[in-house]
Amino acid sequence: MPAWNWGITAACARTCRCRFWATTISATFPGVVGTAVSKVCHLEIARTGLRERDATRAGFEYVTVTVRSTTKAGYFPGTQRMNVKMTAERCTGRLLGVQIVGLEGSAKRIDTAATALWNRMTVEEMTALDLAYAPPFAPVWDPILVAARQAAGAVRQAGVGRR
Repeated sequence: MPAWNWGITAACARTCRCRFWATTISATFPGVVGTAVSKVCHLEIARTGLRERDATRAGFEYVTVTVRSTTKAGYFPGTQRMNVKMTAERCTGRLLGVQIVGLEGSAKRIDTAATALWNRMTVEEMTALDLAYAPPFAPVWDPILVAARQAAGAVRQAGVGRR
């Protein structure tokens, strides 16, 4: 990928009467993992990484789990239903993608998954994430953590089946 180059030349530094040495700052665009959110009426939809069909086309062997949960503690007023679908590489457990569909308070959880995906975390590593809890914002076990725990179990189960 081309590197962006923002340079401050010596002539510019002299013209601006700046008192620092001319420097060149380079930055490289590292890419994206395909994170998106949308809303249709009251339904929030989010995704990051590969969907199952993308993983198949890319040649991955994978496991997928779907978790039904809530956006807040179950007893808290305004709690909404949500679904989290998580896909992980079968051999390594590396997170490949996540999709979320639900009502208010569902979609922004995709940022947690996008960060894990960007950092090449496994679903097992994700189970140790320290996510904030308060009844107005999340159930005791965040749906992303529940999905990661189930995906880690599916990866372990797939490993047992191969032996």
